[in-house]
Amino acid sequence: MRAGSLGRSSRVPRGHAERHRTGRIGWLRAAVLGANDGIVSTASLVLGVAAAHASHSNVLVAGVAGLVAGAMSMAAGEYVSVHSQADSEQAALELERAELKADDEGERSELAAIYVARGLDRSLARQVADQLMARDALGAHARDELGISDTFRARPIQAALASAASFAVGAALPLLITVMAPPAGLIALVSGTSLLFLALLGGVAARVGGAGVLRGALRVTFWGALAMALTAGVGALFGTAV
Repeated sequence: MRAGSLGRSSRVPRGHAERHRTGRIGWLRAAVLGANDGIVSTASLVLGVAAAHASHSNVLVAGVAGLVAGAMSMAAGEYVSVHSQADSEQAALELERAELKADDEGERSELAAIYVARGLDRSLARQVADQLMARDALGAHARDELGISDTFRARPIQAALASAASFAVGAALPLLITVMAPPAGLIALVSGTSLLFLALLGGVAARVGGAGVLRGALRVTFWGALAMALTAGVGALFGTAV
């Protein structure tokens, strides 16, 4: 094989961009958390009310109320939480921007020291720091000193919408079973199908994230089963007492 053809065959195609699972972490966490909470909380609520010997219509009303309240709660909680993270990131960036203006040379030495700690020799580390800061000083320090990058940047609205939507989708699954199930078999059908939904969710989430599918499915299913069992037990206890 000629050297020229080898060089051409080993080149990375133009426009090629590697896709890593780390880019999915933000939305995957919010979506899985929302869907998991939707299934678990709504199924648990339905089972608890049903175990208290409520009518089928009352069980449905409780389930719908749980879906709406849960979706709004997830959205609000995720927005506040992620917005706090975004505020912290912004404050750190503002401080770093001020430090760059006040002591450019000191910041170059600080960045070079980071690269030395990662394995570069001192002279090369200084060259890398100089070149990166010449292009985007704040970006270099944000990424390598503060650990802030576009991939992991806090996005409150995106997280809130993803959590609310995924919660609603998750909650709709046991609620749909509740609508179709006969009153006599409601508890068995809702609990069984909800555990199946949780297992599928855990497996898919693990697959997308690059983890073990079976372990992910079992982990989610176990905690969902525990939550549903406890809530149904409380409903049965209070229903009997009343």
